[in-house]
Amino acid sequence: MAFETDERQALLRGLGLAAAISVIIGNVIGTGVFLKARVMTCNVGDATWVLVAWIAAGLLSLAGALTYAELTAMKPMAGGEYVFLRDAYGRLSSFLFGWMQMFIAKPGSQAAAGMAFAIGLNDFLGGGRLGEAVFLKTSFIEISMIQVVALMVIVIFTTLNAATVTVSGHIATVLTGVKIALIAFVGVGAFVWATGDFSHFSMVDTGGTCEKVAENARFGSASYSFAAGFGAAMLGALWGYDGWNNLTFVAGEVKDPNRNIPLAIIGSTILIILLYVFVHIGYFYVLDPTAIASVPASSSVAKVVVSGFFGGDVTTFATGLAVVVFTVGLMLSSLGTLHTSILSGSRVPYAMAHDGLMFRGLGKLSITRVPVRALLFQGFLASVLALSGSFDTLTDYVVFGSWIFYALVTSSIFVFRRKHPDALRPYRAWGYPVVPVVFLLVAGWLLINTLVTSPTQSFTGLGLIILGLPVYYYLNKPPTDPAERND
Repeated sequence: MAFETDERQALLRGLGLAAAISVIIGNVIGTGVFLKARVMTCNVGDATWVLVAWIAAGLLSLAGALTYAELTAMKPMAGGEYVFLRDAYGRLSSFLFGWMQMFIAKPGSQAAAGMAFAIGLNDFLGGGRLGEAVFLKTSFIEISMIQVVALMVIVIFTTLNAATVTVSGHIATVLTGVKIALIAFVGVGAFVWATGDFSHFSMVDTGGTCEKVAENARFGSASYSFAAGFGAAMLGALWGYDGWNNLTFVAGEVKDPNRNIPLAIIGSTILIILLYVFVHIGYFYVLDPTAIASVPASSSVAKVVVSGFFGGDVTTFATGLAVVVFTVGLMLSSLGTLHTSILSGSRVPYAMAHDGLMFRGLGKLSITRVPVRALLFQGFLASVLALSGSFDTLTDYVVFGSWIFYALVTSSIFVFRRKHPDALRPYRAWGYPVVPVVFLLVAGWLLINTLVTSPTQSFTGLGLIILGLPVYYYLNKPPTDPAERND
């Protein structure tokens, strides 16, 4: 059942090109670029294959972005991928996508971003202070101060997003600038302020500790296979790029969507590829593969590199300041990811409510013309995950499910080209049909590889999606009131 809308109930197109780019970069650049180098080096063994994985994952994301740009410019509506799936394949597929975004992907990523900020704050305070402090402890649950801090920033940024989308866009732009500056600081600093050697690029991992890396995807282990290792490295890189699709969720609020949406999606994806490759070259210039593979799982390669600036003595002012700048920048980067995830994620339940596929109250707009009820509902779920401490598991499981829907959305371009050949397409996907076909083939390989190498994670992800089926059939059951049936 559709909502009746008037000017006050229409979303405000308040996101310009810079804000649109910031929504994407703000979602994509988080902690992955600073944390994944260690695991990926353990997966493939040397710098060359790590860089190949980042470039391949970036090109795969770009192939998806080129296709998404056509779809989003053709249908610049709130909800993005949800709308594409609904119009191409029907309500069930779009509901399951929205279900995953509402209850798993977005709240999970927001909880993770809140926790990343809290962990960074703990490091900034000297380590241990927040982690060792217990806010609440009973026989059933224990809540640390780190979890409380994560909860607080989720509440703060949910409140900020209740303002107009223009204000949210300005905040996203500022925090995105911090993310880009942080990567530039680490990358440039690696060549200017640290001691390094390009001979590291010809070395391989020869016994790095590789903490918490699966044996079958660990270079040099008895059960290692290159397919499993490179597939795992690709998944790690794709997690680092995850979020390139987020502008589609707020497409109904982008100014001049026919021009700005394709420019933002394609331009930001290319910029992120260049930044990621540049900073990883810096990592391997300073550290050899074995040193990178031996970085503890609780730390990051980027922080180790920064700790080597200006002679590497953290007790000196210059090196200590560099570490502080990085730590604060990483905290702000986490806040940027949290902010843009909250901004984009709340538009999915809003769109679903308008289609009668979610509770109607989530489709209401506030006086600032943002879906405040959807924001609050999303913030509540993210807070629960932050306090439960289970968000890491949920976000790991959802990577597999996300790529199922990325593939489905990309395939919808063929449906729309066939069913609506004369529809207005302000931007037509470059390389069609080759580019989307390549995307689908590689996505299919990644999904099959993950099913084989990580069956528990894969089937759990599928199970979490399937849990939405009873809710779908409940919301779509025929009305019993004759008046409702005729409405």
